[in-house]
Amino acid sequence: MKYNNLTIIGTSHIAKQSLDEVEEAIEKGKPDIIALELDRRRLYSLFNKPGKMRIYDIKRVGIKGFIFSLIGAWAEKKLGKMVGVMPGSEMKKAVRLAKKNKIRIALIDQDIEITLKRFSKSLTWKEKWNFFADIIKALFLRKKVIEFDLTKVPDKKIIKKLVGQVKKRYPNIYNVLIVERNHVMAENLRKIMENYPEKKILAIIGAGHEEDIIKLIKKPSISYSFSIG
Repeated sequence: MKYNNLTIIGTSHIAKQSLDEVEEAIEKGKPDIIALELDRRRLYSLFNKPGKMRIYDIKRVGIKGFIFSLIGAWAEKKLGKMVGVMPGSEMKKAVRLAKKNKIRIALIDQDIEITLKRFSKSLTWKEKWNFFADIIKALFLRKKVIEFDLTKVPDKKIIKKLVGQVKKRYPNIYNVLIVERNHVMAENLRKIMENYPEKKILAIIGAGHEEDIIKLIKKPSISYSFSIG
């Protein structure tokens, strides 16, 4: 997807297709700046062995946010083993190619600690119940799920359906993990575009964020804030 001097690639973090698309976009497109759906902590963890669980981490992000991060990492790792692509491989490839070609890197996502702390504060009892109910249905009732090829990026219809289900069943989680981060990333991309109008910018983000971020960038202004107690 293109808008002015910005090109966005919507990826799946465990899809072989995303690795190929990232490489092609960088080698052929020759961007001046590569913007990544990462913050400094997540970038560091991609290239270094994650630290052990610490009580201090739980105090910083909240117990619910901490548990969510563990479950999310476990699920992505398991799916990654199934398809032979470890989570975040497309981001690692982008970083390596950027260094190889001396391309500037911009980290545009919200700090993961802020996201997890927001998650801990926002998660409701109803959403926790929905989470356990969905697990039971998936394990014992063989509830029909949306099927797609994990080695490829889901098409836009599937993405909309998946995001729609999250929004319906987990509205607060949807707001924290998608809506709020979309505003942060859109604002950061807007600033890069304004500061470097003559530069070609390539943004690599999760496919579920792509359309909304473009819509936000096109708006005359972005005004979005929230406080953390």
